[in-house]
Amino acid sequence: MAAAADRLLHLIRAAPASPAPAAAPATSLGRGAFPRQPQRVRLPSLSAAGAAGMRRVAVACSSAGAGGSGVAGGDEDDEEGMTYKGAGVDIDAGTELVRRIGRLAPGIGGFGGLFPFGDHFLVAGTDGVGTKLKLAFETGIHDTIGIDLVAMSVNDIVTSGAKPLFFLDYYGTSKLDVDLAEKVIKGIVDGCQQSDCVLLGGETAEMPDFYKEGEYDLSGFAVGAVNKDKVIDGKNIMEGDIIIGLPSSGVHSNGFSLARRVLEKSGLSLNDQLPKNDGMTTTVGEALMAPTVIYVKQVLEIISKGGVKGIAHITGGGFTDNIPRVFPSGLGAKIFTAAWEVPPVFRWIQEVGKIGDAEMRRTFNMGIGMVLVVSKEAADGILEGTHGPNHAYRIGEVIRGEGVHYV
Repeated sequence: MAAAADRLLHLIRAAPASPAPAAAPATSLGRGAFPRQPQRVRLPSLSAAGAAGMRRVAVACSSAGAGGSGVAGGDEDDEEGMTYKGAGVDIDAGTELVRRIGRLAPGIGGFGGLFPFGDHFLVAGTDGVGTKLKLAFETGIHDTIGIDLVAMSVNDIVTSGAKPLFFLDYYGTSKLDVDLAEKVIKGIVDGCQQSDCVLLGGETAEMPDFYKEGEYDLSGFAVGAVNKDKVIDGKNIMEGDIIIGLPSSGVHSNGFSLARRVLEKSGLSLNDQLPKNDGMTTTVGEALMAPTVIYVKQVLEIISKGGVKGIAHITGGGFTDNIPRVFPSGLGAKIFTAAWEVPPVFRWIQEVGKIGDAEMRRTFNMGIGMVLVVSKEAADGILEGTHGPNHAYRIGEVIRGEGVHYV
């Protein structure tokens, strides 16, 4: 597959014989890996090729309205415990939007969108980093937010078994601070290196009066490839299969609207030490800004051993909403919550916010950022081959029924 993927990347990056187009306006700074326009590649039509689309529920809102008085339900949160919806993010509304989009564009709903290309599928994904950007502005930590950006897309497309080929970014700001932008792009480059893909280009948009001074927004887009007969799609998952979890570095890039509300309630600053942190010296800001783990190389290595049937990237919606996305109808998951240690940052968020277990499990990754469903026969070999930073946990099993059950 690697050779075919390299040929595909060469086709997409190849420059045509015709002259390059005129330069873009100064306010729209396109960043390409090559000085001439990439060649357009003819692909079969969607209707004839059976492509499958992706659409992730990823909603991020401010926890306060324009007047700064907070969102509806804020007082209720204080009495009954904070919720993601109370912090301004309605996962159910996002899910409903995906359902409606599915009527307009059938096939939408996977972690990555699959498009046929010869004997391969191109697998594409797009995402941002949500309101984690707010903490980047407040902490001044800009050199790792690009890693988060790459991670959110490449971790999605690897769930199909695809090797990432290239990445594109979008950087929007009201007034371009070249030094700041360079730090952000450096993180994107680091993320691409970690996932063994190429930063092929991007877009820098300078839009006066659109963003607050010193702030910016990010989006990322990744494309990978997988042989058609090696796609990981969950169709062969059956009762009794084993669920393996790969540890996260912390909050990753989801749940920050709620995490920021908790921070505000705690009275701590981002420079204060994270409480109950198992004796480790880590500030609250450092704990929350820990870059998202890029699982590409580890997951592809595990896939190469055989027996992997389904993979779920644990992002918005947590365990509760993401794991069932890879299951055939009629199957669910039993998760052993004592199988791994929940990181201190989640224990702090839950304690300060008085957040219920169900809400935590539907908002945060709780220390597991990627889940693989494997056959019983393959499970032991996979687990024995993961040590040190690439450790993995046996966190559950597939059962009859729907949804995720915690024991």
